[in-house]
Amino acid sequence: MVGEGASIMDRRRFLTISGVAAAGWTRLKPVSAASSAGGVPPGFPSGVQIGRERFENWSGEIVVDDLWTVRPQTVEDLVRIVNWAADAGWRVRPRGQSHNWSPIVVSSRRDGRKAVVVDMTAGFSGAEMVDATSVRVKTGTSMKSLLRFLEDQGCGVTSCPAPGDLSVGGVLAIDGHGTGVRAEGEGSVSGQTWGTMSNRILELVAIVWDDDEERYVARRFDRRDPGIDGLLVGLGRTLLVEAVLRVEPNHNLRCESWTSISGDELFGPPGSGGRLFADFLAESGRLEAIWYPFTANPWLKVWTVEPNRPFWSRRVDSPYNYAFSDNLSDEATQLVEDIVAGSPGLTPTFGGVMYAATVLGLTFEGGYDIWGASKNLLLYVRPTTLRVTANGYAIVTRRSNVQRVLHEFVQKYDALVETYRDRGEYPINGPMEIRVTGLDHASDVELDGARPAALSAVRPDPDHPDFDVAVWLDLLTLPGTPSAGAFYTELEEWLFDRYNDDEAMCRVEWSKGWGYTVDGPWRSKRTAASRIPASIGNGFGRAVVQLQRYDPRGVFRCGFHDVLMPERPMLQRLR
Repeated sequence: MVGEGASIMDRRRFLTISGVAAAGWTRLKPVSAASSAGGVPPGFPSGVQIGRERFENWSGEIVVDDLWTVRPQTVEDLVRIVNWAADAGWRVRPRGQSHNWSPIVVSSRRDGRKAVVVDMTAGFSGAEMVDATSVRVKTGTSMKSLLRFLEDQGCGVTSCPAPGDLSVGGVLAIDGHGTGVRAEGEGSVSGQTWGTMSNRILELVAIVWDDDEERYVARRFDRRDPGIDGLLVGLGRTLLVEAVLRVEPNHNLRCESWTSISGDELFGPPGSGGRLFADFLAESGRLEAIWYPFTANPWLKVWTVEPNRPFWSRRVDSPYNYAFSDNLSDEATQLVEDIVAGSPGLTPTFGGVMYAATVLGLTFEGGYDIWGASKNLLLYVRPTTLRVTANGYAIVTRRSNVQRVLHEFVQKYDALVETYRDRGEYPINGPMEIRVTGLDHASDVELDGARPAALSAVRPDPDHPDFDVAVWLDLLTLPGTPSAGAFYTELEEWLFDRYNDDEAMCRVEWSKGWGYTVDGPWRSKRTAASRIPASIGNGFGRAVVQLQRYDPRGVFRCGFHDVLMPERPMLQRLR
């Protein structure tokens, strides 16, 4: 195994082999006005450093080498930049850590041709407690920094995304989530929410258009403001400066890993006996299953709230406690190299190697049973992990229906995999990941009159008040894997067709891949124009109108928004 002491050369070699070296985003040396082709954008505000830099998304599938990039230090500078862009016909694209798959920053070189990327991580970080149950945080702050700060104040969150290298603004833009629902018999805790991080918002400061001043200004929105609905999950269609979030008293967690339960048993039909996913969900409420391709047993992680350390648990005092999942062995690295080079038939072997590495890592690193403060159990994905592409969907349903949804999904997945394997194709070479959360009920923030997050993937459906959970489904594969687009397209068609009734509904996970054609994600006009608005309901149209009202000049638009949220003619004439 390649552990924490692995050489930098080994890690770089792997990233280069997998075709995604330097994925995420990479800062290049800024260029001066004199040395850059054509100089800085005409009329760009003085006193703000600007240079061309390389941008890559998490999987390395979106790459633009020379985007104009700035790092303003004040809100005043932000406002100046935005108003310059409005007058000059340019666009402003906010950026955090770029640990994201979907093209909400830019989608191509053409998309970034007259765009300025604003790196929010440089001048907009830091947090302070507002009171015992809420924190004010700047949107460039990393999730790891926020959770560390909250821990020092005796506070925390119920769940959150697993990577710590995410900006708060990025997480809020795409309703980032973790995993967890209330366990049977678990009591209520003030400040606790069971959906996404966006549902914790109490206040926002955003750069928006002001009709009276006829310019963009920084405006504070209260969660009770009827105009906040579309900003709570803005998809990069606005620029958030800071947020006030509801938090809760910190708690200790125990995380137990299971690798001895077969997928056939764990995801068996309801009532089939054995150790079912739904049984673990009832007992502890917080689960994640990671299932490598062509292996029998998933890696199941089960979190429980434990104030005191159980005798058999190993105490952990920092996050990222699964080193084996962040660094590949030499054998796995060679298999990745061979698969990418044109030997997809090695995928079953690769899955077996990854499962064996998991079992050995959990055993020899003492990872089967760990305990500690919530931050140290909730953050477990480092930037050095395998850079893959992923699809993502939320199946909104009743809690009593979770086992049936998972059984059907796994059966369909297995059948598709077999069909492709019979043709000599292996489109999915990464794991299946499954999590379950509650929904984004505005009442969870304990603020009378709190507005709903209109674009949340787990927005409650007024037509189905009995729907109370979301099953999050992700399938991972190496970028550029042959037939992946076709596989994802077939699966997406099935998901939207199957989960479209009084039992369950399918929605997309904004940060991942969706809208598939054989050529890849975000290309299906049917999904963008029809399926997504239908699945979100009236909240979608309301959010689109609000976001356009706050940005009538289209400053915060990119190609992604032009497809998903086309300008409405009536508002366009008002520009």
